[in-house]
Amino acid sequence: MTPKISAAADWIQSRANLSPSAAIILGSGLGGLADKIEDPVAIPFGDIPGFGTSTAAGHRGQLVLGTIDAVPVVAMAGRFHRYEGWSNDDVTFPVDVMHAMGASRLIVSNAAGGVSPKLSVGDIVVIADHINFMTGTFAWNSKQSVPCFGRTHSGPTYDTAMSKTAMQVAVDTGFAAYRGTYLATFGPTYETRAEYRMMRKLGADVVGMSTVPEVLAASNRGMRVLGLSMVSNVANPDRPVKADHEEVLQAGRAAEVKMEAIVRAVLGLP
Repeated sequence: MTPKISAAADWIQSRANLSPSAAIILGSGLGGLADKIEDPVAIPFGDIPGFGTSTAAGHRGQLVLGTIDAVPVVAMAGRFHRYEGWSNDDVTFPVDVMHAMGASRLIVSNAAGGVSPKLSVGDIVVIADHINFMTGTFAWNSKQSVPCFGRTHSGPTYDTAMSKTAMQVAVDTGFAAYRGTYLATFGPTYETRAEYRMMRKLGADVVGMSTVPEVLAASNRGMRVLGLSMVSNVANPDRPVKADHEEVLQAGRAAEVKMEAIVRAVLGLP
């Protein structure tokens, strides 16, 4: 653990007096789940030593500590994206800090575009694997370009038990969920129809602009990981449809009850 990570973790815990067992990252339109945290302590990202600030619409930009069904948690209501100008180390720094605070599990969510034709807006994709198109370098707003690192160990990246629980919640609750592959790009632009065709051929089910750096950081630190994508729009490569960020946010708000059911069930696992 670096002094920078340790300093940030100590600073947060001095204000919240909580050692979380699980970390949660809430993506576009899904930040309302942070309101369900009991006895919350909310800290703006910009106040935390070493943290950046979230500029994407629909990202509250707060770290919220408290409990969900008596389980101590730390949740990011919003995240940092590479396309906002943050380096890979900036994006993954909160994961390092939450791990240093005691979190041994990471539940990470995002709003993603549907690539598979079987998907509909509002469906949940439980990430079984990913395709990383963020392996090059990227510079934006004069920030230094940093490679997106890969995995440093063998074995599954996404936790089997948590994934099975997520799928069972969908069956029990009566909403659509699928196991699938998430493809990560730098963004911030949406994909062309030709790119969607390519992604389908590569085996992607959903595509987004986040998540993989955080997942890799957590996995490399031995954290158990559950990845959830909320399908915000579905691509039809043969018919031009303009993606709109406000529609993404609306779909996310509508899907929050599904995400909440999954999170509560997964937090109950040993």
